Amino acid sequence: MWTIWWVWIAGGFALGVAEVLLPGFIFLGFAAGAVLTGVLLGIGLSVSLPLTLLIFALLSLAAWIALRATVGVQSGQVKLWDKDINDN
Repeated sequence: MWTIWWVWIAGGFALGVAEVLLPGFIFLGFAAGAVLTGVLLGIGLSVSLPLTLLIFALLSLAAWIALRATVGVQSGQVKLWDKDINDN
């Protein structure tokens, strides 16, 4: 089951739906990694389960980094504190 390409793509779409229902850019990187893993398996990549999971993890990390760089934290979204209340 882990080497069937359409299972990975369907899982990626399910994670994409989860991202829409639970926003926060948490599932989007995993969704992209799953879809890309499914594409790699679809074009003929035949590897063992541990290597498939490693490929999924690396593609998910790369997708998350790319998403963070493109849509990341906007200015003004996060409050940065310059002074602590306990500083004298």
